[in-house]
Amino acid sequence: MSPALRFDHVGITVADLDGVAAFFVGLGFEIEGRTELEGEFLDTVCGLAQARTEILMLRLPGAETTLELSSFVRPPHEPGSPGAMANVLGLHNVALEVDDLDAVLGSLARDGYGVIGGVGEYERAWRMAYVRGPEGLIVALAQRIH
Repeated sequence: MSPALRFDHVGITVADLDGVAAFFVGLGFEIEGRTELEGEFLDTVCGLAQARTEILMLRLPGAETTLELSSFVRPPHEPGSPGAMANVLGLHNVALEVDDLDAVLGSLARDGYGVIGGVGEYERAWRMAYVRGPEGLIVALAQRIH
C-alpha cells in the first residue's frame, strides 16, 4: 500500500495574489476560498518566525486536486527567478489538458502571455506548448490529438 493516499494540491507562492488568480480563472479555474493564516501552525510548518500569508484556493470544475496560491505578508516575499527555463532545478510548471490549444494560446496572447518556444507534437498523440504566465510561472498546455 502506498504511503500517499491522494494528490491534494500544488502550492505556488506569488506576490500578486489577485493577478495570478485572474490568470488561472481565465484558464477555467474557479475560486474555492480565500483566507489569511498566521500563528504557531504556519510558523512551524514553513519554518518562518512570525509568518503571515494570504491563501487562495482554486479548482477546475470536477477536479479533485486544487491549486493553492499563497502570498506572504510577513516575512516579505523573496524574488525568485521569473525567467527560469525548464532545465533549472525546482518546480517550474503546472500542466493542463485543454480541448483547443490554438484557441487557448490565442486568448492568452491577447492578454499578453506568450509561448516560450513553440507548439510541439509528441508521437501524433499530443500537441503541447509552454506559456509564461504572471510572475514567470510556466503553464504547460496540452491537447490530445484524436
